[in-house]
Amino acid sequence: MTIIINSLTKTQKMNYSTLFSLQDKVIVVTGGTGILGKAFIEGIISFGGTAIIVGRNEEEGNKRAAEINANGGKAHFIKGNVLDEKDMEKVRDITLEQFGRIDGLVNGAGGNMPQGVIQPDQDVFDMNIDGLRQVLDLNLMGTIIPTKIIGAAMAQQNGGSIVNISSVSAKQVITKVLGYSIGKAGVDCFTKWMAVETAKRHGDKIRINSIMPGFFLTEQNRTLLTNPDGSYTERGNLVIKKTPDNRMGKPDELIGALVYLLSDASKFVNGTDIGVDGGFVAFGGV
Repeated sequence: MTIIINSLTKTQKMNYSTLFSLQDKVIVVTGGTGILGKAFIEGIISFGGTAIIVGRNEEEGNKRAAEINANGGKAHFIKGNVLDEKDMEKVRDITLEQFGRIDGLVNGAGGNMPQGVIQPDQDVFDMNIDGLRQVLDLNLMGTIIPTKIIGAAMAQQNGGSIVNISSVSAKQVITKVLGYSIGKAGVDCFTKWMAVETAKRHGDKIRINSIMPGFFLTEQNRTLLTNPDGSYTERGNLVIKKTPDNRMGKPDELIGALVYLLSDASKFVNGTDIGVDGGFVAFGGV
């Protein structure tokens, strides 16, 4: 390996040194006003990219964009609902008008809601179908619709990378969260299916992969996993017991996988899923 590296020309070495750069890339991030979305955006900016922040919280979205721009980065907020095709068309059009290109899409919108949760004291057959459908739509259709619209614009230009967000709940049974688990399992299937179909039609212009986070504290799960004093609930302790790294993940620990998948470092990576879970899925519990 040393001989190979030493035989590289200076130009080749410089090319390898910029493999993970997002310089001049314009990347749309849905769910950009959430906790994990904030980490995604900060990672993109840190590696030279321009972040298009998409979400429904207008105040937070504009605040994040303003802070980034004030500190020398490039960001723009566009209010939009990932389940509304017209909104996603608006995101596409505004981005192209203002920045002239789209190089990446991070489908960060998703999550859970009380109506999609089945509690331990509830008969499993009393599931709330409307609630399950809402959670399923948010996670699955909230990934498919932006991919359909933003991805098409990318394919018509220079191509790029689409990164979906999976979950450990798609790989193993996590009690209570049926709608969320089904939605993320659907995201896994969609990621692989779309990666194959786009490659057959567009060659290597578009690549589609996913990140599988383990347990990270967000506003949606904080009360399920922690007590008001910060200690873990019974469910939180079960998560820690099942995680070999013996802790929850930190949002910025997702940045490495995200930047890798968005950058040229992953040019021949397509249809795969990168786990960032502290060993949760690998551990059998014994």
